Amino acid sequence: MDSFDLLIIGGGINGTAIARDAAIRRATVLLVEKDDLAGHTSSASSKLVHGGLRYLERGEFRLVREGLKEREILLRIAPHIVRPLRFVLPQLKGLRPRWMLRAGLLLYDLFSLRGSLPRSRGVSPRDAEVRAPLARPVPLLSYWDAWVDDARLVVLNAVAAAELGAEIATRTEFLSATRDDRVWTVRLSDGRTIAAKAIVNAAGPWVAETLPRLGSDSQSKVRLVKGSHVVVPALWQGEHGYILQQPDRRIVFALPFHGRFTLIGTTDTPVARPEDAAITAEEKRYLCEATDRYFARQDAPCDIVWSYSGVRALFDDGASDPSAVTRDYHLELDDARGPKLLSVFGGKITTARALAEEALDRLGLDGRRATDWLSLPGGDLTPAFLDWLNALSAWMPQPLIARLSRAYGTRLRDMIGNAARLSDLGRDFGGGLYETELRYLSTHEFARTGEDVLWRRTKLGLDLSEAEQRAVDVWMRAARR
Repeated sequence: MDSFDLLIIGGGINGTAIARDAAIRRATVLLVEKDDLAGHTSSASSKLVHGGLRYLERGEFRLVREGLKEREILLRIAPHIVRPLRFVLPQLKGLRPRWMLRAGLLLYDLFSLRGSLPRSRGVSPRDAEVRAPLARPVPLLSYWDAWVDDARLVVLNAVAAAELGAEIATRTEFLSATRDDRVWTVRLSDGRTIAAKAIVNAAGPWVAETLPRLGSDSQSKVRLVKGSHVVVPALWQGEHGYILQQPDRRIVFALPFHGRFTLIGTTDTPVARPEDAAITAEEKRYLCEATDRYFARQDAPCDIVWSYSGVRALFDDGASDPSAVTRDYHLELDDARGPKLLSVFGGKITTARALAEEALDRLGLDGRRATDWLSLPGGDLTPAFLDWLNALSAWMPQPLIARLSRAYGTRLRDMIGNAARLSDLGRDFGGGLYETELRYLSTHEFARTGEDVLWRRTKLGLDLSEAEQRAVDVWMRAARR
């Protein structure tokens, strides 16, 4: 029977961040995920690395400070998939007054005083790029946060863990576990029975329903809150985003997405089950009406080219309004009966690294702390790599260079090897997706199906026809045989 220092249940951002940190601390690690990495909530976020400007309004200052600290760390260790993003905040009459917004932004600046991003400021009347898309002239403020490819952040944490010896077992479900005075004995869906000295329950929306299979009598509860997003043809040109206040006092983000689209989200709707992660017609109307309130180009639900929903498993702090439930995480340690069990409630993309560090400290796992300075795979950008990247333009189209470098960073050299022309990349599946990339994703990034590739490792499902998408899936499934 295989034995591990740590079993992690769940291949979302929290689980993979914990796996990376534990592997750095030289623990033997097994991570199991019943579907694909980032297959649920962790690929369904607003794609932001931020302190959470709106959390200031609820007095969650610790969460904001931690988020802004983590934003700076992620910009440093993953510069290929985490990029600065300027936000523009239009001010409509009848909503939050200017003094309140300005005070919030000044506090946001104060909490990130030593950060690398510019400070907030007003927007000049001559700044046509950000004013032109709006339906009418209104006062504007601007500030900076960061954008992230959320699913790739999850995958790269898993890749880093695997390269340090962790086993990443996707399409493998945790079934049950029992413990004696020394270890957990765990049954898995692949037929294995393994031993683990400690278990982390990072099952996200399934964290509560996993507890009985661990023999836990925890009384902690989760609040399942659905967040939905829509993607529409671009509402403006430019690499800046907008933060849109709504009459119900919620905010909606409008973000540049995949070159020629706009991403709009999110909603906050309570749901009963994780399986309820599906956008409704009402949510589509709400999000389209949010942009119609501000932009000259009007949207309708029929303009939506893609939509997605994720269910966030928030720690139940008793708040009556789903939007007011804390986004802070809660770690629950059960060590009364021998081997330890740590359950993760809540959390967010931005703070996963810090959550992982605290979780392993709570488990008493010794070893060096290094996740705040070790680059994630592909993030070790150097002048020499940038020179190599520039040389690719002799034969590779610039849009393809931009997409691949932003996704893979320095690992792009490993992917394309000695290729010197497009034909060296193998079959062209459309949209700039070549066989070489599929092979790399299959062998290095745990991808097994067309959906894994087209909607999580990349977003090329937006560019490929249904026939092209089927061809990708056929290739990926054949590669597994």
